Amino acid sequence: MINKKDKNKVRKGRHYRVRNKVSGTAAKPRLNVYRSTGHIYAQVIDDTAGVTLASSSTLVKDIKEQLAGKDKKQAASIVGAAVAKQAMAKGIKEVVFDRGGYLYTGRVEQLADGARKAGLKF
Repeated sequence: MINKKDKNKVRKGRHYRVRNKVSGTAAKPRLNVYRSTGHIYAQVIDDTAGVTLASSSTLVKDIKEQLAGKDKKQAASIVGAAVAKQAMAKGIKEVVFDRGGYLYTGRVEQLADGARKAGLKF
């Protein structure tokens, strides 16, 4: 019998391993990424207070209107820029990037680039 690895289980293990070392503070919160097959989500989190400071996804009404005719990578870049604008409006200029156990390529990379172009530093 062929046993196939559960990719999401492997990703979660990688994410837990990274989360033991990466934590967001009030001065430098964590930019977390979650990627599903159809959408991408980003949150800026202060782990010491347990509060989400800014969030965005492809399901937000304003962003959904901008996504007409765009592919998933372009959508990820728009979400990154949107979450960065929200964070910058709250005075957050620097974050710790938490890629959620995903490889830093494709949509995750585009989200990070979109956030950097909007002014976030990490």
